[in-house]
This record gives sequence, structure tokens and C-alpha cells, in this order.
Amino acid sequence: MTSFAQTVTQLAEHIRNPDNSAAPSDVEDRRLAIYRELFFNNIDGFISGAFPVLRSIIDDTKWQGLIRDFLIHYRCHTPYFLEISQEFQQYLSEQPAYIDEHLFPAFTQELVHYEWIELALDIDELDLDSFINDSAILLNEDFLQGLPIVSPLAWSLAYQYPVHLIGADYQPEQPLEQPTYLIVYRDRQDSVGFMEANAVTARLLVLLAEAVDKEKTGRDVLLQLAAEMQHPQPEQIVESGLGIFQQLAQLDIILGARSVS
Repeated sequence: MTSFAQTVTQLAEHIRNPDNSAAPSDVEDRRLAIYRELFFNNIDGFISGAFPVLRSIIDDTKWQGLIRDFLIHYRCHTPYFLEISQEFQQYLSEQPAYIDEHLFPAFTQELVHYEWIELALDIDELDLDSFINDSAILLNEDFLQGLPIVSPLAWSLAYQYPVHLIGADYQPEQPLEQPTYLIVYRDRQDSVGFMEANAVTARLLVLLAEAVDKEKTGRDVLLQLAAEMQHPQPEQIVESGLGIFQQLAQLDIILGARSVS
């Protein structure tokens, strides 16, 4: 390694971890302090902006320690600022011991994932109208005779904690007895929203995704769901399922239906 490369490496290590990595000896500390502050504050700003709920419930000392640990121990795989939040989410998913040791809330990893999903959908470059046209989706197709198509900008999620309710006034200490099902989505007006769901709706979305290449109709999918539930009156599931399709379509979670031959 050349002398210049050694200096750059040493400088980078010092900026990330100034308490334990010596600075280059020929650089004035006053100048180094500017780089240290800019680097830390920029990363802190991006992460705080991406995870506002988590930031609001963590005190400053604990938060700054978390950001510093991220800088020291995690190596990002992308140079793009907008993807720092994804890197931070990945970092936290790998740090259960740090979360426990520093007494972060037990829901921290789930809350971070939920907040990251909102940002990921917001910045996704996919255009839904183009997707509808390219995928031969019919907006007015019968959901029972055609196959309802779930938006690629709709994510069905399950959490142990009600992450959509967490804030300064509500921080559960124990997970709920039943999972919290959420659908986070971006509609055709590029607004990000969420809806609370249940296990049946979550399973229905999975079955719709599996049916895309199987020439199944919405009715077929609902009858499959009724069979899994061992429901004594499958037509009741078909009837209520049609209502679910229509509700999801109003939110652009379902974009329309594809004709089935």
C-alpha cells in the first residue's frame, strides 16, 4: 500500500472511530474535527430522517452510541445516500446482542423494518400505470372470473408487535398474543399508506401471488382458501372474498384482474 493510500485508510478509520483509531500525524486536529463532525452528523441525519419514530423514543446518548456503532462495525454495500436506511436496517437485523445489551426496546428491529418499508416504497421508481399496461391488467375485469393482480408496491407483513401504533405514548413491552398483519402500499397517486389486515387476508395475498402463472381465477383462489380453512360453506368465503378484492382495489393494493383462458 502506498503512503497516500495508508494515510487515506488511517483517516477513514479515525473518522469512523476517533476514540480508538489514531489520526494521521501530519493533519491538524482542528481540521480533522470538521471531518469527524460532518461525517457523523450527515449519517445521523439520514438515519434519523428515515426512522423518525425510533429516533423520537430513544434518548440522545443511546442514539448517538448506536450511530457510532453502526459507523464502526458495519460496512455499507452502496454509495447512495437514499439506501443508507436499508443498510442501517440490515445492520440492526444482525445486532440482537447490541440491542439487548444496551436496553433498546424489544420491538426495535421490527419498528425499524416497518419504517424502512415506508421509505423503500416511497422512493421505488416503479410506475404503476406502466406496470398495469405492460402486464395486461384489466381495470374493470371481474375479480371472480379473472385473476386479481396484487400490486408490486404492496407488501404484506406480519409483526409480533403493533409497530404502526408505536410512538412516544405507546411502547409495548411484550409482543401480542396474535401477530399484527399490515399491508403497506403505494397507490397510483404515489401516496404511501397502510391498512391493518388479518391472517385470512394475508394468506389470500400469498395465494394470489402463487396463482399468477397457474391460470387460476379469483374464485379458484377463494375456494382454495376455503379448503385450507376447512370452511363448511365455501360459497360464503367466495362472497366475502369478493368484498375483500373490491376493498383492496380501492386502495390500489389490487390493481385489477388478468383474463384467464
